[in-house]
Amino acid sequence: MNRALTPNVLTPQDLEPNWQWEGRLPAWGHTAVDFERRIDHDRLRRYRLARTREALKASPAGTLLLFDVNNIRYVSATKIGEWERDKMCRFCLLTGDDSPYVWDFGSAAMHHKKFSDWLEPDHCRAGVVGMRGTIPPEFGLMRKYAREIAGLIKDAGMADMPVGVDYAETAMFHALKEEGINVIDGQQIMLAAREIKNWDEIQLLTQAASMVDGVYHMIYEELKPGIRENDIVAMSNKMLYEMGSDDVEAINAISGERCNPHPHNFTDRYFRPGDQAFFDILQSYQGYRTCYYRTFNIGRATPAQNDAYVKAREWIDASISMIKPGVSTDKVAEVWPKAEEFGFPNEDAAFGLQFGHGLGLALHERPIISRAISLDHPMEIKTGMVFALETYCPAADGYSAARIEEEVVVTDTGCEVISLFPAEDLPIANRY
Repeated sequence: MNRALTPNVLTPQDLEPNWQWEGRLPAWGHTAVDFERRIDHDRLRRYRLARTREALKASPAGTLLLFDVNNIRYVSATKIGEWERDKMCRFCLLTGDDSPYVWDFGSAAMHHKKFSDWLEPDHCRAGVVGMRGTIPPEFGLMRKYAREIAGLIKDAGMADMPVGVDYAETAMFHALKEEGINVIDGQQIMLAAREIKNWDEIQLLTQAASMVDGVYHMIYEELKPGIRENDIVAMSNKMLYEMGSDDVEAINAISGERCNPHPHNFTDRYFRPGDQAFFDILQSYQGYRTCYYRTFNIGRATPAQNDAYVKAREWIDASISMIKPGVSTDKVAEVWPKAEEFGFPNEDAAFGLQFGHGLGLALHERPIISRAISLDHPMEIKTGMVFALETYCPAADGYSAARIEEEVVVTDTGCEVISLFPAEDLPIANRY
């Protein structure tokens, strides 16, 4: 058995991020080959578990109990399908220096014993609790597994320490309390672990961005009257899955009079000549996500539309220029306009429009950058963070708007942009 995640194998070197900043960040493709060293998945698994253990040791907790599927994947390197994301049907326990336990949906536990040889076989267990309440608490599954978890924590010598839980069903919290478990916020522990990416994570994020580069080229060619927003969504989904995406989480497709205010969705609206249209592609490759906006005009653009794009571009360029290790997020947020300056009554109403957020196994990780948060609660930007910066500018015509987003990797000297579809100037698709 490959004991890549067992306590006797992890070493201080497993915490090394192994960054290689000497050239452009690589997007390797989807296959492993013998003639190039690409993603080292064993190193990736060891790094993520080592990061989690370090974050756990730095916290008041002695144990982590995880229901968030992104955290389960980060700790145990297990995933059973995108359908699991909102089912609340799996959980994972990390206690001190022990190797992870994973309770999985039915036969998935047997599959992990057979194919996930970095896990301890007897730590791969079948189990289910509430499935968002569809299995009522009175069936007793919550009590059963809370008792089992409490026993494992006691066996590990951690019974007197708090347990960090990321999130769970209300009935599960009650069951844990009945077993004498002191629950604290485990999501903050996991976010601390996940905020610094190693070289393998950065390569996976770059590969994911390269896939979206290709989708935007397709969109640029397809944008014309007679095509609808939902047609672009369908074509993008098809292309992404053909390219190797494991989850197309959402695609925003917004055009014409729908651009202002930003609705964050798509409809069956037909594109019309002169429309301004913007898109956001949220998908993942081997779990690592994209958030990547681009704006186009269809056939032609008015001065008001072009002016909005120029402002959005200036704002995002100003924020990119601020990104380097040691800078705090309030300094980035300060270069963006106040909410009142682009038509909103306050920063809460404009939240998410001039915005930055971490990217990883989740769409929103640390750091979050916003005038609503960062001015009073800044975070330090660190080497190895990966995040998206996004800006939005309404046009003077009252309905058009420009939206741009760039994904950046923080290097030891600054940052590198990995979202490469051209956006320096407003792209005009199928120009008349």
